[in-house]
Parts: sequence; C-alpha cells; structure tokens
Amino acid sequence: MKGDRESAAKLLKTARGQIDGIIKMVEEDRYCVDVSNQILAAISILRKVNAGVLRAHLDSCVTDTLLSGSEAERRAKIEEMMAIIEKNAR
Repeated sequence: MKGDRESAAKLLKTARGQIDGIIKMVEEDRYCVDVSNQILAAISILRKVNAGVLRAHLDSCVTDTLLSGSEAERRAKIEEMMAIIEKNAR
C-alpha cells in the first residue's frame, strides 16, 4: 500500500483493540446495546481505513494503469474497482 501506512496501521491497531474489548464484553455477558455500539465503532474505523486504502490504490495503481497500461489492463483495473464498489453496496 503506497498510501499513509502509519495512519492505516494505527487505525487498524485501534480497531483490533476495540475488537479485543468487544470479545471481553461478550464473554462477560455485557449489555447488548453497549456491545453493539462498540461493534459499530470498530466497523466505522475499518470503513475509514478501507476508504484510505482504496484512495491510495486509485491514486497510484489505477492512475498508472489508466495512463500507461494497455486497453486490457485498463479494463481489468476498472472491473477490479467495480467489484469492490459492488461489494460495498451490499
């Protein structure tokens, strides 16, 4: 990943810590809404990191291919991004 690796790693470590906390909450049979709120917080961080990863991919790999790749390579990059967009739409 050519993007901001430090920021992404820091956020992922935060999400990992939240998930460890969620596991502990479940094991302790904590209040469901509190558990759900923590799950949503972890999801939010993961979405933010994913957006950064995809932005870095667009700014580097996709841009390079669109500027200098063959027609087949350009089409493959577009299809690759469309597959990700479709997964996120579910």
